[in-house]
Amino acid sequence: MRQQPIEEVPLSEDAVSTTRETDAVLLFVGGPLDGRVEIRAARHGEPLPTVTHVHLHDGPKVVHRYDLQPLTDSAGVYHLRSRPPV
Repeated sequence: MRQQPIEEVPLSEDAVSTTRETDAVLLFVGGPLDGRVEIRAARHGEPLPTVTHVHLHDGPKVVHRYDLQPLTDSAGVYHLRSRPPV
């Protein structure tokens, strides 16, 4: 385990406001992630067009896919992808 102190560098107000303006706010609709809100930091790049959520438990794994619908440059909604008819 690291015992050395970590040096903190204060951010200027300009750096903080710029970062906040470019972060993406993402809402999930449907499925197990329904209602979840995620803030994706700008440093991670653009939000992915599709997100896969895998739930592992005692039974078989359950996979849900969410497709992004952008609302603005910094906001979007991930909608649960409907399953194809069997």
